[in-house]
Amino acid sequence: MSVDGEAVRPRIDAETTDEPGWEVDPEDHWALAVVATVGRQLRLRREAVGMRVAEFSAAIGYGDDLVYKIESGKRIPRPEYLDAADRILNADGLVSAMKEDVEKVRYPKKVRALAQLEARAVELQLYDPLNIHGLLQTPEYAQALFQMRRPVHAAEDVERGVAARMARKAVFERDPAPELSFVQDEWTLRRPLGGRAVMRRQLEHLLEVGKLRNVEIQVMPMDREEHAGVDGGIEVLKFEDGTGVGRSPGIANGRPVSDLRQLRILELRYGIIRAQALTPRESTALIEQLLGET
Repeated sequence: MSVDGEAVRPRIDAETTDEPGWEVDPEDHWALAVVATVGRQLRLRREAVGMRVAEFSAAIGYGDDLVYKIESGKRIPRPEYLDAADRILNADGLVSAMKEDVEKVRYPKKVRALAQLEARAVELQLYDPLNIHGLLQTPEYAQALFQMRRPVHAAEDVERGVAARMARKAVFERDPAPELSFVQDEWTLRRPLGGRAVMRRQLEHLLEVGKLRNVEIQVMPMDREEHAGVDGGIEVLKFEDGTGVGRSPGIANGRPVSDLRQLRILELRYGIIRAQALTPRESTALIEQLLGET
C-alpha cells in the first residue's frame, strides 16, 4: 500500500505494535497534558480527512487499539508514527513537528529535570564510585545495569531508562561546550558488567570521549590509602551566572543543594578526590591497559 506515492508498512497486529516503554507516567501532569494534546490533534486531523480508525490503522500499519490509545492520550507516539501520520493525513509537516514536544515527555520527570540542569551548566564535576558515570555509559552498558537491578525491572522500564540516559548525552554536543570532569574508581573499570564484550566497548568509549578538549577523565587507583570519596558520589554543576547545584549522599541526604556553604563542601571534596586520582594522561594509559586485558 502507498500514500501519496510513499510506501507505508503493512498492517500488523496490535500485540506486536503496542510496544512497551511508551506509557505516560500518571504522576507526570505536564507529560499527560502534552500527550493528550498531541493525541487530540491526531484525532481531529484524521476526522478532518474523513478517515475512520480502521482505515487509518490499516494505512499506517498499526493496530486499532494502539491508534485509540494514542488519540486518547494514553500512549506516547513514536517519531516514526508521527512521520507516517503526517504523510497519510497530508499535514504538510505539522504533525511531524510535534515530535519535538513528544521527545520532551518521553523520559521520566526526574530525568528531564536533571537533563535541563545539565543543559544549562558551563562546568560539571562528576564522581561515581559505583559504576561508570551515566554520561559516559554506552547503551549496552546502561542496559546491563538496568537489567541487574532487583527486584527485576519490567522490559518497558529498562527500555525507557536506557533511552533517557542516552538522551542526557546531548550535553556533549552543546556549542559552546561545557567543561566536564569525571573521576572513576578503578574497580568500576575492571568489573565486566554485562560481559567482556560490553565492557570492552565501554572502555573504548571512555578513550573516545576522553579525547574531547572539554572532557577530563581521571581514575582513582584501587591502591590509594586515602580517598576523599568515602561518603559517596558527587555531582556539582556550575552555571554561567555564578550559581550552582550539587548533590551527594553525604550532604542533605542526597537531595540537590544550592546553598553556597554546602556547595563549597562538595567542591572541596571533589577537588581532593581529583588530586588523589591519577592524572588524565595516566588515567588514559590505565584504561588502555585494561582494554588490552579485556
